[in-house]
Amino acid sequence: MPKLQGFEFWSRTLGGARHVVAPMVDQSELAWRLLSRRHGAQLCYTPMLHAQVFVRDANYRKENLYCEVCPEDRPLIVQFCANDPEVFVQAALLAQDYCDAIDLNLGCPQMIAKRGHYGAFLQEEWDLLQRMILLAHEKLSVPVTCKIRVFPEIDKTVKYAQMLEKAGCQLLTVHGRTKEQKGPLSGTASWEHIKAVRKAVAIPVFANGNIQSLRDVERCIQDTGVQGVMSAEGNLHNPALFEGRSPAVWELAEEYLDIVRRYRCPLSYVRAHLFKLWHHTLQVHQQLREELAKVKTLEGVAAVNQELKLRCQEDISRQEEGEKPSGGLPFFHWICQPYLRPGPREGSKENGGARSKRALEEEEGGTDVLSKNKQKKQLRNPHKTFDPSLKPKYAKCDQCGNPKGNRCVFNLCRGCCKKRAFREAADCPGHGLLFKTKLEKSLAWKGAQSRLQEPQPAGSGEPGSLPEVVGSALA
Repeated sequence: MPKLQGFEFWSRTLGGARHVVAPMVDQSELAWRLLSRRHGAQLCYTPMLHAQVFVRDANYRKENLYCEVCPEDRPLIVQFCANDPEVFVQAALLAQDYCDAIDLNLGCPQMIAKRGHYGAFLQEEWDLLQRMILLAHEKLSVPVTCKIRVFPEIDKTVKYAQMLEKAGCQLLTVHGRTKEQKGPLSGTASWEHIKAVRKAVAIPVFANGNIQSLRDVERCIQDTGVQGVMSAEGNLHNPALFEGRSPAVWELAEEYLDIVRRYRCPLSYVRAHLFKLWHHTLQVHQQLREELAKVKTLEGVAAVNQELKLRCQEDISRQEEGEKPSGGLPFFHWICQPYLRPGPREGSKENGGARSKRALEEEEGGTDVLSKNKQKKQLRNPHKTFDPSLKPKYAKCDQCGNPKGNRCVFNLCRGCCKKRAFREAADCPGHGLLFKTKLEKSLAWKGAQSRLQEPQPAGSGEPGSLPEVVGSALA
C-alpha cells in the first residue's frame, strides 16, 4: 500500500483528528494518553525521544515504545529530537512499525535543547533540516511530520514552513511562540502567525498555544483555519478539556491511577501528574504537598490522593450558599481548571521591560526566597544549604575553569590532565594517571623479549639465568 500524504494521511490514517495531546517529556506516557483518549483526545504523541539514545539503547526502546501492545493507543505519532539525518532515520526505522507517523521536534526551547543542539535551536539551519526531512520522507514507510515554533517575523515563519513542506513534511504543528517565550516569559501565542502558515501551505496544520478550554479550541479553529488543535499544559490540568467538562479533580486522578496500575510507568511521572491535577488544592492544603513529594510507592501516592479527596469533601460540606471561589479562580479549587501562568511584571523604563528569568526570580523574593526546585531539594535533604558564602571554594583548572585536582602536578582538572599527560607521556599520581610508567614498562618488556629471542652460544647460559634476565629488564 502506498504511503499516504498530506490531507489524505490526516483524514484516513489520523481519522481527521482535531483534538490532539502534545508530546510532553515524562508526561505524555501511555497511561496518560489512554486517560486523555477516554476524554475526547483523538490523536496523541509520545514524549520526545532522543534519536541517538533510541538507536543505541534497547532498554530505552523497550521502556518508551516497545512496551505492551495497546490497540487503544492509536493513532499515535512518535516524536524524536535529532540533529543528524542518518541517526534520525535509523531511530525512525526502529519506531515506524509501532506508530502512524514520525515527528521531528523543532520546537523545544529549553536549555537542554540548546546544549544538545536540537529542537527550536535548529530553526536557523535550513539546509540540515531539509536533508533530515527529505531522507526520512524517502526511507520511511510512514509519513514524517514536524512541530515548530515561530520566528518573530510572520514572513520568515511562512518561508520556514514552506521549506519544511517542500522537503517532505506531511503535517505541521505550529506553536505560536518564539523560542525565547518560555517560563515566566511565555506571554501569549500568536494565532496570526499560525493563520499565515495555514494559508501558505498545502498540508494539514495543527495549532498549539493559548488552549485552556474547549471554547478556545473552537475559537482557534475558526480564527486560524487549522485542521486540529494541540494542547499541552491545558491537558495536564484538565484531561477532560476536549470534552468541554471540568470534573472534580479526584474523579480523573483516581481514573488515572487505575490505568497506571495496569500500564506501569515511573513514579515520578505519576507524582508530576497529580501535582498538576491538584495544583489549586495544594495551595490550600499545603501540608499534603509535602506528603505527595515524599511518598515512594504508588500506594503511597494513592493514599495522599484519597486524603486530598476527603479534605475537598470537607471543604464542600462547609461551603456556604452563594460563596464564590477564592483567589480569582473560575471554579472552586477541587474542580479541574486551567492554570494561568503568572506573567512577568512590566519592566522599568530603563531596561524597556526585557529581563531575564533570574532577574524576575530575584525581584519576586530576593535572595532569601528559594526557588521551587531548591525547595524540593531541601525537602529531600534538610541539611542542604544554598548560601553561596557557605559553599566550599575550589581552585580552578588552568585551562577550562573546572575545579582542579588538589594533587595534580599540572594544576589541571582530571579531563585536561589526562589529555596533557597522554600527549607528553607523563605521570600524574594525584589523578592516578601513569602514562610514563606504563610506557617505560612496556619498552622494558619489549627489550627483554627481543633479547630472549636472540640465539645464544651453546653452554653460555647458566641455570636460572633466564628469570634473572627478565627480572632485571622489568625492574
